Amino acid sequence: MVNISESATEKIQEMLAAEEIPNLFLRIGVQEGGCSGFSYGMGFDDETHDGDSEMEIRGVRVVVDGDSMKYLHGLEIDWKESAMGGGFTIHNPNATATCGCGSSFRTATEAGNPAAEPC
Repeated sequence: MVNISESATEKIQEMLAAEEIPNLFLRIGVQEGGCSGFSYGMGFDDETHDGDSEMEIRGVRVVVDGDSMKYLHGLEIDWKESAMGGGFTIHNPNATATCGCGSSFRTATEAGNPAAEPC
């Protein structure tokens, strides 16, 4: 369902270790908004909710809420280093359009709720 590259896994594990909070996991989700209609959300959490799907990817516990699941099938998360630092990149095969910054998208069947302001 979701793929996390080796470099992204290493960065996520490093960030989780720095938090020093037991039972943290990576939560990935989608919400309406952003310049293209839907925005990605990615952060650490320690509570699951009804409807969440849990998976283990390369030793990282990942949780996705039920509403977001349909938008994230086949999602690929990577970590890229550059001269200006590093950052996560997301490739979503379900996205038919994305914004210039790559943090929002829409699909062939759903446009979400695009924000008026640009990325």
